[in-house]
Amino acid sequence: MNTLTKAEEAVSQVDTSEIQQYLTFMLTGETYAIGILGIKEIIEYGQLTEVPNMPSFIRGVINLRGAVVPVVDLAARFNKGTTALTRRTCIVIIEVISANEQQVIGVMVDAVNEVLEISPSEIEPPPSFGAKIRADFIAGMGKVDGRFIIMLDVDKVLSVDELAQLPAL
Repeated sequence: MNTLTKAEEAVSQVDTSEIQQYLTFMLTGETYAIGILGIKEIIEYGQLTEVPNMPSFIRGVINLRGAVVPVVDLAARFNKGTTALTRRTCIVIIEVISANEQQVIGVMVDAVNEVLEISPSEIEPPPSFGAKIRADFIAGMGKVDGRFIIMLDVDKVLSVDELAQLPAL
């Protein structure tokens, strides 16, 4: 019995928080990932209401169970044109917290792939040059099956402070 208790203690001391889960998705031919802890849900691309005088990367707003949620076109945010609408286009609803304030934002992606577990040992620091998007948007480069996945820093990509400087919705 004492051996069982020691084994249980050893298991409880293993740091399971090391391996994290990430939602992977496609955007303009590249694979990106976002940590799933900030993701609320994934919805089919649907009825968007355009809001005048918004930057090109704000595609509009959606009604999500009575709440007004702005939708950001990630391709446009990364200066890669606008997302082409296909039957796989969807909106990932993300919760961003800044200055103790919660903001729900939708991001348009070409297609959602899967949820992957990536250990910190498989994550390289972001490149200092050569990336096609702003370096501060990249949290790291995940190595999965011999290929790289661009891991986004959602707090930078969807900076509430930066978005707050936009005209009010």
